[in-house]
Amino acid sequence: MKLTTSYLGLTLKNPFMPGASPLADEFDEVLALEDAGASAIVMRSLFEEQLWSRRVGFAYVSKTSTEAELKEAANFPMLDEFALAPDTYLEQVRRIKSRVSIPVIASINGTTTDKWLEYARLLQKAGADALELNFYHVATDSREDSAAIERRLLDVVAVLKETLVIPIAVKLSPFYSSLPNLAKRLETIGADGLVMFNRFYQPDIDPEELEAMPKIELSSSADLLLRLRWLAIVAPIFDRSLAVSGGIHRPVDAVKAVMAGADAVQVVSALLQHGPRYLSYLVLAFNQWGNEHGYETVDDMRDKMSLAQCRDRQAFERGSYLRVLQSWHRKAG
Repeated sequence: MKLTTSYLGLTLKNPFMPGASPLADEFDEVLALEDAGASAIVMRSLFEEQLWSRRVGFAYVSKTSTEAELKEAANFPMLDEFALAPDTYLEQVRRIKSRVSIPVIASINGTTTDKWLEYARLLQKAGADALELNFYHVATDSREDSAAIERRLLDVVAVLKETLVIPIAVKLSPFYSSLPNLAKRLETIGADGLVMFNRFYQPDIDPEELEAMPKIELSSSADLLLRLRWLAIVAPIFDRSLAVSGGIHRPVDAVKAVMAGADAVQVVSALLQHGPRYLSYLVLAFNQWGNEHGYETVDDMRDKMSLAQCRDRQAFERGSYLRVLQSWHRKAG
């Protein structure tokens, strides 16, 4: 099967790439990923807060801050706790670009254009082939409605599109009132692609110390189901690139993602668990599955299970929902 695919206007040798993560921090590991078949390198996110001050929390502190506000500010990490400082990040882009033959995609995690718009230009100048904007926002302010949150995202993307020449992918969460509507609006203002989805990290609670406890767990194939649902819904109406991030652990997971409409699949947890060479297995087994099932190209496989194949989308969605609820049965004995 011919594995070539197009993502963000870039021609990729296959759909597989490491997602934003520590995987691109070490230069030797980047080279190992390329050798294993990675079609692009997505760097870990640089956070807009890293560009604010020596200590991130100080951005939230003023001379009139209360003791409680100072304590909250102390929850933010020191800049030296981040894996890559801004200057180091730029140098890492340059180093990777000088040694690999595949595209390098930089990543910024932010919800405003304050402080880092100029830095996005520097990433482009350093040689990044594309930029992934991870718009990670948890709505906690009851005064801000959903329209305002979406408008802020659209404003950020619009400013980036006016500023940069390289393509931009927007990494979204699934928690929008109407994701298809937002996708079309992002397309209208020029977003070159969407990545579904960023992980919704949730801290645990220490009931004794009355503190939130940071907690991170790697994904599993079960996380893919949410991505498949929204890929299948968005793919028929979004004319730009789509990537899936989260839940790609087995070759068949990638098959499902492409069938739902993905142009590219980002792998993180499986590579953190098994190492860069695991990517070779995913690519080869994905190719083998396609050959065994009569697919000549990745394009032939794409959209086979998206809602483009369904005449009545709402009937399909409602019917699937009802069928799932009726599918569980208590085991005898």
